[in-house]
Amino acid sequence: MPVRWDGATGENIVWKVPVPGQGHGSPVIWDDHLFLLACLPDSQQRVLRCLDTRTGALRWQQTVVASPLETKHQLNSFASSTPATDGQLVYVTFLEVGTETIPAPNVGTPRPVTPGRMVVAAYDLEGNQKWLVKPGGFVSAHGFCSNPVLFQNLVIVNGDHDGDSYIVALDKATGQTVWKAPREHKTRSYVTPLLRTIDGRTQLVLSGSKCIVSLDPRDGSVHWVIDGPTEQFVASMVYDGSLLFMAAGFPTYHVMGIRPDGRGDVTDSHVAWHSTNAKCYVPSPVVVDGYLLVADDRGTANCFTASTGERLWQERLGKHYSASLVTAGGLVYLLADDGITKVVKPGPELQVVAENELGEYCFASPGIAAGRLFIRGEQHLYCIGSR
Repeated sequence: MPVRWDGATGENIVWKVPVPGQGHGSPVIWDDHLFLLACLPDSQQRVLRCLDTRTGALRWQQTVVASPLETKHQLNSFASSTPATDGQLVYVTFLEVGTETIPAPNVGTPRPVTPGRMVVAAYDLEGNQKWLVKPGGFVSAHGFCSNPVLFQNLVIVNGDHDGDSYIVALDKATGQTVWKAPREHKTRSYVTPLLRTIDGRTQLVLSGSKCIVSLDPRDGSVHWVIDGPTEQFVASMVYDGSLLFMAAGFPTYHVMGIRPDGRGDVTDSHVAWHSTNAKCYVPSPVVVDGYLLVADDRGTANCFTASTGERLWQERLGKHYSASLVTAGGLVYLLADDGITKVVKPGPELQVVAENELGEYCFASPGIAAGRLFIRGEQHLYCIGSR
């Protein structure tokens, strides 16, 4: 993987192409196909694009939804979801709203918001739509984002919102609902579920709806649950083969190490460690070689001993973080909103291996494939690696 690059000089920039429209969703790569979602505000279209990973050339573009622009948080976008693909079909999600507004639920300051329905669609690699369904409603003052995950014959999507929340599993071939599990607390979150086989069980693990839960992805039944520790969640969980790690949230901040072998309510028995001194909300953490790295939205990075929760260091590394941390070759890449990436070697002391400036703002998490890094900026998509 590249460690150094420079957007101004072109060092290790394999290609750079304009990205029309807006969006914070990450690029997804399958062989020489790269998939990316965007919103074209002038026409109110939400589109799926396919690019050639070798050159950045556009292969095709399809409009998934055309509807009014939803209300959202200033740090969100109208195309924040990341697609998923199994090499046969690519699966995408958007929000479709009308002209109706309602008073925003679960906010401190009253304001109108646009209720809508989640749209999930599937396309083949040539851009032909195979199906499109609307599996449930969605309303949130912060706007929409839900990243699909794939399990066997299922597309699983998180429908946590400030209404009748749900987790839904759709048939990959048809889009028909296979199961739909209600969420008790009906509170928005934006967490992408993590799928891992642990303790002899396939577990779909996510935080949100005022709890941390492990579900059976085959039918949505509950393996185990931990109450709390806060109200709202964005960051996804990670796993190191021993513990699951959760970072959240709002209004209080938490980092937890969790033993994944429980059954039922394990609130009092399976939290291995719990820290409240790292204020991470949006970026997902990474765990590398026994170290858990957690980024604070406001630019501070934390390194914990993964097994014990001991915080080894806390340092300001950027102005503000929206993108999740990614890792390759034993190094951690922290991409700040201003486009500056710090490459860090995890360890008991902070070691910054490189600092790389792209030259434009970035809010999407980087994609990694075939020894190259794909970064979506506000104006361009970059392929970074050895020429």
